[in-house]
Amino acid sequence: MSNQTLSKCDSNPALYLHIPFCRSKCPYCDFYSQVADQAQLNGYVDLLLRHLAWLRDNQVFASPLGTVFFGGGTPSLLTPGQVAAILDQLQRTVGLTGDAEISLEANPGTVDLARLRGYRQAGVNRLSFGVQSLQAGALQLLGRGHSTREAVQAVAWARQAGFSNIGCDLMFGLPGQGRGELLQDLAALLQLQPDHLSCYGLTVEAGTPFEQLELSGALKLPDEDEFPELYLTVHEQLTGAGFEHYEISNYARPGHACCHNLAYWRRQTCFAVGAGAHSFTAGGYGTRRAVPADLQRYRRSLEQGRDPALTLETFDRQGAMAETLYLGLRCREGVADADFRRRFGLGVAEAFPEALRRCGERLTLDGGRWRFDLQGWLLYDHFISFFL
Repeated sequence: MSNQTLSKCDSNPALYLHIPFCRSKCPYCDFYSQVADQAQLNGYVDLLLRHLAWLRDNQVFASPLGTVFFGGGTPSLLTPGQVAAILDQLQRTVGLTGDAEISLEANPGTVDLARLRGYRQAGVNRLSFGVQSLQAGALQLLGRGHSTREAVQAVAWARQAGFSNIGCDLMFGLPGQGRGELLQDLAALLQLQPDHLSCYGLTVEAGTPFEQLELSGALKLPDEDEFPELYLTVHEQLTGAGFEHYEISNYARPGHACCHNLAYWRRQTCFAVGAGAHSFTAGGYGTRRAVPADLQRYRRSLEQGRDPALTLETFDRQGAMAETLYLGLRCREGVADADFRRRFGLGVAEAFPEALRRCGERLTLDGGRWRFDLQGWLLYDHFISFFL
């Protein structure tokens, strides 16, 4: 991982805003979202502003934010004026660092040039397009609300609107997809010249329509022997095109890693607003909280002046050590042994000798940092379970 990437992302707190609305629900998605009209969306923005005011009034914010991330759902259903109102309130209250990364997830079928120019003027400086595929059949299977042409056009409009940090999502391991089909998708995606790519193998989540299709035998994903070839194909093609493979599923051109996500993986403080949003505070050994995925409860809590979030977990030393490795080893930068020792009073080898033995040559200490190799990432869930 380049020094440019490491130095670009500071340790200031992050903020995540969850926008739980979509035009339609994708059959693979288990994130909290629902179909809503503009009136519901307008009312929800008022709740977000009220939640931010509650955090300010209760002195939750202590220093300027280094990143802000509008996630969902489909945040690009927000108007540029609504995004501007939220960012203006943040600037007036907690403040933003001078080079704060302001990201917004967008469905290509929900934007045009004017809308993207509006987001840029509002202060958004990073876009993440949910492209998923540039093959018409795959888009139809995934239930995406955009076409190949709209995805290509959206990225072109984003450049025209002044964005110099554009990411795209890609799903691979789709039913019937072999290496040849994946290579076609990667080549088409690279022609868009994105700065960042998030590449996820399709998984079937509980409670989704895809689960029902899989149970009925109507949906068949590549088997365990096929997936490694597809994963390695993504790695080879993107690193060959100049991208850094900086996290298990994420690739960036030098200097374009997502600072907001790095804050998660580094266990830095990340505040959260919105129904379904999760937060982490780094004080002590760390605390995770979440706003329940319930719009009515969210509204009632804020109208009554109560904190809408609930505590999920307050970490002890052992739990914090395990999670530090669980998150940090996902990244190419790995976990610095000196930082681990400073934080917990002992090094990784002292804390988890048996886990290191079982990981073998897949996990090594190089330049003072513990890192998995590419094969270790392929079997990440297996190897990381030794630490948990």
